[in-house]
Amino acid sequence: MAETSELLDANLLQVFNNRDGAARRRAIDAVYAEDVTFIDPERTVTGRAALDERAAALLAGFPDDFEFVADGPRYIGTSTGALAWRLGPPGAAAVARGIDVITVRDGRISELRTMLAGED
Repeated sequence: MAETSELLDANLLQVFNNRDGAARRRAIDAVYAEDVTFIDPERTVTGRAALDERAAALLAGFPDDFEFVADGPRYIGTSTGALAWRLGPPGAAAVARGIDVITVRDGRISELRTMLAGED
């Protein structure tokens, strides 16, 4: 069983920061429950295949040098966790910021909720 902190890292780095489709899918199978629900400001999808398609579409919308990186501490609860992130080219200002909140069931992510930072 994976620890919540490890799942937060895997979600950000092995899935949403991974442009290699086969490697991303292997990570998805290891990290998420089969019936995972992914909720972001644009839509809600259910299942590993749908989450994979959503991650691929998000990555395709940004230049190849853009990357997701952690942007603060991890917050860990009994069956939940949260991690802030930023997106942009290395060493440059972020083009987007957000936070991922996960629910963990049986050592895998069963729900992923992404919230984007509002404009100041």
